[in-house]
Amino acid sequence: MSPRRYAPATERNRESIAAVLAAELPTSGLVLEIASGSGEHCAAFAERFAALQWQPSDPEEAARASIDDWCAERPNVLPSLALDAAAESWPIAAADAILCVNMVHISPWEATLGLMAGARRLLAPGAPLVLYGPYRQRDVPTAESNEAFDISLKARDPRWGLRHVEDVSAAAATRGLALQRVVTMPANNLTLVFRRN
Repeated sequence: MSPRRYAPATERNRESIAAVLAAELPTSGLVLEIASGSGEHCAAFAERFAALQWQPSDPEEAARASIDDWCAERPNVLPSLALDAAAESWPIAAADAILCVNMVHISPWEATLGLMAGARRLLAPGAPLVLYGPYRQRDVPTAESNEAFDISLKARDPRWGLRHVEDVSAAAATRGLALQRVVTMPANNLTLVFRRN
């Protein structure tokens, strides 16, 4: 049996994410993807941004098998790394950009804090950390679908749930990252672009 996994949302959101990446990623260098999941995003973005080298990662062995299968024919994709965002050390020393799609709400808050700390360690000044997913914003009504999603996430694990942009930005700021852009995306999602100070 093929180890490939399929995430239906990937096909729906990859073009809108790629449009933001086109404006934010460097023209060359290595992009570390945190929590690559099925690997479909990495395969698509590696084809779209062929001048960049891509380093996918995921803490789950089955996910890494799926990633490596999806990306097997992409010469600019490295074998996936076993990487837990919450860990104090990562199996990679540096990156020119970091991408993290749909992890912040499906993980404990410690994973977001670890992501910010890791970005500080790996990124050079001015390099981007790009996050995509559903978020709350203070004084901005949350879509009913996102409210229902938040309830379902907390039912699966009380440590999960939609985060406030302001909380994520504050955690980033204390770890040397400044929020540069908040991009409204389809299906009530946001892309947050941070830059290393």
